[in-house]
Amino acid sequence: MIEVDIRLRRGSFAVEAAFAADAPIVSLFGRSGAGKSTIVNAIAGTLRPDRGRIAVGGRTLFDSASRTDLPPEARRVGYVFQDALLFPHMTVAANLAYGERLTPPQDRFVDRPRVIALLDLGRLLDRRPASLSGGERQRVAIGRALLASPRVLLMDEPLASLDAPRKAEILAYIELLRDELRLPIVYVSHALEEVTRLADAMVLVAEGKVVAQGSVAEVLALPEIEAHTGRFEAGAVIETRVARHDERYGLTLLAFDGGEVVVPNVDALAGEPVRARIRARDVSIALARPEGISIQNVFAAEVVSVSGEFGAIVDVGLRVGTTPLMARITRKAAQELGLAPGARVYALVKAVSIDRRSVGFA
Repeated sequence: MIEVDIRLRRGSFAVEAAFAADAPIVSLFGRSGAGKSTIVNAIAGTLRPDRGRIAVGGRTLFDSASRTDLPPEARRVGYVFQDALLFPHMTVAANLAYGERLTPPQDRFVDRPRVIALLDLGRLLDRRPASLSGGERQRVAIGRALLASPRVLLMDEPLASLDAPRKAEILAYIELLRDELRLPIVYVSHALEEVTRLADAMVLVAEGKVVAQGSVAEVLALPEIEAHTGRFEAGAVIETRVARHDERYGLTLLAFDGGEVVVPNVDALAGEPVRARIRARDVSIALARPEGISIQNVFAAEVVSVSGEFGAIVDVGLRVGTTPLMARITRKAAQELGLAPGARVYALVKAVSIDRRSVGFA
């Protein structure tokens, strides 16, 4: 359990944030400058709140009422920054050993060979940071943080400086850490595809305040989320399980309460839980089940709401079984179709719109 209830001011910017989450990966999500890094630095102990309380796993790190304020080195917190910040004069092995030395032997619970294996660092041990790729440097930084045997791992925009292939690489390693080490992670990001893929709980931060918190699906289903994510990211996250794989065509069928959704191949076993994000702009609506089309996902749905705040654009809330979905269409189309709450329609979603960046493992 991670508990944060703090207030602090730095110049003209004030942070007043409160949330509690008991999940493997908690994402602090919001636009740049929202206050996410300030909250993480308060957890780490590099910023001191004016008042409040911070606790991890029932252990109090800061409490203004009892005047508790553990120094950073006593908080047992691992920190991975946007830039790896490795010691350039040290080899990879020496950087890893530095992380291990931060914790007394009796308090260590993370095994060095296991971390090296999990992060595939064995072939890098004799190299120096300058000779590593961006993804390799970030893997070493994660390994160094883990070898301090932290009780919580803080990751502040760890993929921001990486290109798309390296991002995918590190995302896969973070998923592996979550599943293998069972270490709580606070993950800071302003990229929805990262949150969808990794996070179990989501804390939305805006202007120094927590404006929403809950599961990823719950938060992303809120109508007000669009003001913080941008109009092009609006949509829904559905919880599914792998039903089967279509080996011939390289597709995966994900079952949810409402049917099955076809997506490009997902590297998961049958029965594994999978989270899929379907953007509103990728959903079309038909009054009758269409025939002779390329779209693989056609769902019987009910219109729940029709709203529009962008003139020509209308957001249509849909329900497929008990699963919420959203479509973004023109106001003209909505009027021509006569869409209104209670109407029975068909929702159409292209399989290729639910790509690897839109799929996460629960």
